[in-house]
Amino acid sequence: MSSDHVDVDWDHARATNRANWDDRVPIHEGAYAIDALADTDHRSDVVREDLPALTPWLPNGSLDGLDVCHLQCHIGTDTVSLAREGARLTGVDFSPAALASASGLASRLGLDVAWVETDVLDARAAVTGDFDVVYTSIGTICWLPDLDRWAAQVAGLLRPGGVFFIRDGHPALYALDEDADELVTRYRYFPDGTAQQWDDAGTYAGDGTVANTRTFEWPHPLSEIVNALLGAGLRLRRLDEGRTLPWRFSPRMVETGTGSWAWPEHDRDRIPTTYTIVATRD
Repeated sequence: MSSDHVDVDWDHARATNRANWDDRVPIHEGAYAIDALADTDHRSDVVREDLPALTPWLPNGSLDGLDVCHLQCHIGTDTVSLAREGARLTGVDFSPAALASASGLASRLGLDVAWVETDVLDARAAVTGDFDVVYTSIGTICWLPDLDRWAAQVAGLLRPGGVFFIRDGHPALYALDEDADELVTRYRYFPDGTAQQWDDAGTYAGDGTVANTRTFEWPHPLSEIVNALLGAGLRLRRLDEGRTLPWRFSPRMVETGTGSWAWPEHDRDRIPTTYTIVATRD
């Protein structure tokens, strides 16, 4: 169930969303194939997809020896996967339950990762040091009302010459009716300063339910995302759009590989499911 054009205070929205994400932790611990990470060669599905797009922009084409800040890291499966590429990782999230889970995972795997509990919109003030790479992926910025402030955090965390990488759900996808029998829009594409309110006991992964069902999200068109990064002084290096997702957005989606979902073949070229941006700080 959803409501649109909801005028909500950010502090209230943030606290509401955090309660929901705290509740998701035990569900996602069972759904994220954490046991597979016992194999030192294993990488999360998300990181395995992102590395080929990220590494061509890195010194020597590798994360090895670089300082990486992972924003909105949740329970850390992608964070530890990046650390296994030889990087020094700092994971940032606003959920203490998620960070406790992430810290425990890193410890079990023998990986040294720094964890910082903070709102991503305050990341520059909360995180010590600067970074060669700032990374975020996937399902992240729809939870934020202010992309100019978000982009300023990214720019502030990067060293000169540093690389920002994001892969996220495409805003055109988020405008679709996930339950319809064809590709039709249902939700707003363009922002107006108000939130979309959701009440849903489920989550995108796992079979459990949450006690805190209410969340708030904000639509952000692709132009707003790009312009926020440009406005923060970053240089856009690449923009790509994809056909697959690491979660099942709609019951009509079909599995195309391990942890990968897409529209049925006849719809696959009609709408993007993700975008990927690489930007640098001069």
